[in-house]
Amino acid sequence: MAQFPTPSDDRWFEDYKTGAVYEFGDVTITEEEILEFARRFDPQPIHTDREFAAGGPFHGLIASGWHTSGIFMRLFADNFLSTVASLASPGVDELRWPHPVRPDDRLRLRVRIVETRPSRSKPDRGIVRTRAQLLNQEDQIVLSLVAVNLMLRRP
Repeated sequence: MAQFPTPSDDRWFEDYKTGAVYEFGDVTITEEEILEFARRFDPQPIHTDREFAAGGPFHGLIASGWHTSGIFMRLFADNFLSTVASLASPGVDELRWPHPVRPDDRLRLRVRIVETRPSRSKPDRGIVRTRAQLLNQEDQIVLSLVAVNLMLRRP
């Protein structure tokens, strides 16, 4: 799998090719990051209390799925989205967290462009649908979703 061939500051709708697959990242998640995010945004004991989590269903502390989603978004924005053509996203579909993220997990992003099509109502842009996965160091999928992005067409 390759990096995106076009730099983000010269990447337009036409550069997103259906069927293309790319991998990005290598982010290591620390226990302190898991605790800090959870204390602020998802204060459930499986994310905030080491002792409780050790006796819980995952046998240890795990990251919030929303924290995992934030990690996805950072990698997606930094590596896949265009800095000149990305307009917005009307949403994501099929968001899943099939395996937990644990302290010291090393994550990477894999994306596969599943559809590109010009907008029917606004000819200056197109729609890019992307199947995205975050994988850990054991190649377990810790997040999967389908992203929908609006991109400007090349001027």
